[in-house]
Amino acid sequence: MSKYANAEWQGAKEGKGKISTETKTLDNAPFTFATRFGDAKDGTNPEELVAAAHAGCFSMKFAIVLSEAGFTADKIETKCDITFGAGAISKSHLTVNAKVPGISKEKFDECAKNAKENCPISKSLNSNIDISMDATLSN
Repeated sequence: MSKYANAEWQGAKEGKGKISTETKTLDNAPFTFATRFGDAKDGTNPEELVAAAHAGCFSMKFAIVLSEAGFTADKIETKCDITFGAGAISKSHLTVNAKVPGISKEKFDECAKNAKENCPISKSLNSNIDISMDATLSN
């Protein structure tokens, strides 16, 4: 499998760019230094896209791990916070809230840990990146 995205940048630091994905979910989405390092909310940035990828990848992997254990989640909600500083991503923190009928807290925690360690994005992040997680089983 191969997927792609395109990025185009114009100008220097004060320039602007646009990002598009193969599926056109992002279609010329703007990004600038202000959307990355400032308070601008009129575009995206690479770290936000990594966070979205990690949250989505983890959620899918968690659903697979739960299914393999004999459970089906009613809902999995995952937020990913990326920490960026000194020119690199240093941390990815997953906050997970899931409703999984019939599962024990112990089995839930085991499945969540498995998904965190084995989702493709977790496995692809630099080994110097701290990947942490808070997982909550909802009723």
